[in-house]
Amino acid sequence: MIEIVKREFKISNLLIILILVIASILRLWNISKVPVSLFSDELDIGYQAYSIIKTGKDYMGNPWPLAFQSYADARTPLYIYSAIPSVYFFGITPLGVRFPAILFGVLGILALYLFITEITNGKIAAISAILLSVSPWHIQYSRAAFEVTELLFFLLIGFYFFFLSHRKKNVFWLSAFSFALTPWIYSTAKFFTPMLLIFLFLVWRKKILEIRKKDFWVGIMILILSGTLAFSTTFLGDGIKRFGYISIFSDPTATTEVRDKRLYDAQFRQTYGGNVLSKVASRIVHNRGVFLIQKISDNYLSSFSTDLLFTRGDLNLRHSIEGVGQLYKTEAIVLLLGIISFFSFFKNKKIKLLIGFWMIFGVIPAAITQGGGGHATRLIIILPPLVFLAAYGLVEGTKIFNSGIRLSLISLFSISLLFEFFLYQHTYWIHNPWYSERSWHAGYKEVVQYIKSQEVGYDKIIITNSLDDPKIFFASYYPIDPEVWQGGLEKEYVSGFGELSHLEKFYFGQVDGTIGLAGLAGLIGEKVLYVAAQREIKDNLIMDPQKTPPGLTLVKAIPYPSGEPAFYLLEKKKAI
Repeated sequence: MIEIVKREFKISNLLIILILVIASILRLWNISKVPVSLFSDELDIGYQAYSIIKTGKDYMGNPWPLAFQSYADARTPLYIYSAIPSVYFFGITPLGVRFPAILFGVLGILALYLFITEITNGKIAAISAILLSVSPWHIQYSRAAFEVTELLFFLLIGFYFFFLSHRKKNVFWLSAFSFALTPWIYSTAKFFTPMLLIFLFLVWRKKILEIRKKDFWVGIMILILSGTLAFSTTFLGDGIKRFGYISIFSDPTATTEVRDKRLYDAQFRQTYGGNVLSKVASRIVHNRGVFLIQKISDNYLSSFSTDLLFTRGDLNLRHSIEGVGQLYKTEAIVLLLGIISFFSFFKNKKIKLLIGFWMIFGVIPAAITQGGGGHATRLIIILPPLVFLAAYGLVEGTKIFNSGIRLSLISLFSISLLFEFFLYQHTYWIHNPWYSERSWHAGYKEVVQYIKSQEVGYDKIIITNSLDDPKIFFASYYPIDPEVWQGGLEKEYVSGFGELSHLEKFYFGQVDGTIGLAGLAGLIGEKVLYVAAQREIKDNLIMDPQKTPPGLTLVKAIPYPSGEPAFYLLEKKKAI
């Protein structure tokens, strides 16, 4: 018996090592080329880490902050601090910025395996790890500088230590510490983790209270300190700006929609008649409270839609790829089997409550945000229970069939999953780079590199903001010394552009729309370079350079990886 156990232990260890190796390859391979570029949030992370390395301050000048100030909003700190070692060694590069996402993506698979082993068995744990390792949802977020793979790791390892503490009491503080870190990684955890901790205490309070007092109170103090600080950075200072920006409670369309519907009702009453009761009914039906309930419920139900999960996925091309859902279509069958069999036959009621709680309450943080129903980043927190239920359905749900049918079903699932996986990989590597190039803000690096090589020939270089705010691209790709950037940008009125922010000769803004590029030549000097986006010029100047706006010379065209034009560098045509 001992020999059998030892053999099975060795096999399981070899299997999880193999899974982790494959997962690492899928997440690390050719990371500098796909995705095709670092998008603005990734560069923001990279430049913040670079600024900490150089100055001990964020690029706004705040020393070792708990909430990083950026041009976008206040950022949670842990991913940025996690990126410091890789940015130090590799710079503000795809590998430097994305390495923490890769690392925690792989470690998250291991954490899932360990956690599932504690609550079920090694077979279900191994299949869960396999499904997560090849998951398009998880791969997509592991190959870019998204904070959520780090969030999933600490959440899952927190669960592992929590259940391990039922056998080894001295690891409880590790569970508390892991859970305590989650609000510092991604904002959804600021809402989900407190709910989770309350749930765990209510359901497992007897086990928790059996922990020796020293370990118990260390864990509690960790949670209280972390929670207090996380609350302050979310609802005080700059943190509240981010919350207000994404919260459904500050949706600017609410007032307009309520007003328009009441106005329509009033017009209807005026035309067809109505009494006081109809007016009261209009106010009962059309008000801010009803609007919010409808939006939240729509978001909530959309989170579980087959459209999001299995067919289309998140429409943001940084979050998903075209034609692939967040999960594989094949997983729908075993997921359904898993839900039915797990909640019907699994013996441990507390674990059933946990998985149910996780699925039901895990989407609430996304549901209370604008557009949260289809936002894969905010919803990824429910990926582990989905993967677990799919694995459970494959192992236990298929047991309702006889051995022949069961073997056929498992074989069919494996073949179908393998086919979908290869289809996803083909799309990801061959098609995705080109059709997602705009979403990944491709072209900016080449623009900045060219500017840097030619800047001595110009007195003023103006970079358009008609696509995105160009400041973080310029600061990161140049790169600008963080101490200089922390000094702040100056303002200057530029004829034809208005008041522009600038650092020395580098200006950020776009030509006045009433003037357009057709009138630009009459407003700028000969030593002024304007970086225009393709959207500012209707014609393709790469294919048809003679259509360059009058009085201007096309210095250089910067294409997307697909060859389509991205930016044009223009200067005043020199007099002959």
